[in-house]
Amino acid sequence: MEKPTRSTYQLLVDHIVSGQADFYRLAFSYVKNRDAALDVVQEAVVKALSKADSLREPAYLKTWFYRILLNESMNYFRRSRGLLSFDEALDDRPAPCPDPGERLDLYDAIERLSPQEQTVIRLRFFEDLKLEEIARATGTNLNTVKSRLYKSLKKLRDLTGEELYDDE
Repeated sequence: MEKPTRSTYQLLVDHIVSGQADFYRLAFSYVKNRDAALDVVQEAVVKALSKADSLREPAYLKTWFYRILLNESMNYFRRSRGLLSFDEALDDRPAPCPDPGERLDLYDAIERLSPQEQTVIRLRFFEDLKLEEIARATGTNLNTVKSRLYKSLKKLRDLTGEELYDDE
């Protein structure tokens, strides 16, 4: 493998340094533990820095790193819970149906979504990624991302009784 260009490597370092809090928040939303979230972010940073030479297009650095972080978060989650693979969990786990009379906090409502839906909501609203960036970060078709987003927003509206909008 060839050594990454200084500019690509430096862009990655700058991105990692500037986004530390965001990366921690996203990892924590999956693993629900401070130390585990720090470990996940650290693993993602190490993996990204060691594979910086595989990033061919610096314009995709943000989504490339988010994909690594999401994979590390799900790997930790799967290891710690003894769950199925990420793809199996996404395909097999339906969102639980709450009692319609129960009023939920937004974060509790998000936890009731399927893992796929949670990822789209977290990346769109907590990380402020555009739909195209979410598609690249998750390796999902753009139309699928849109469908998941709107389906998730409808579920959240039903769960919370609040109107949630995406202005994109």
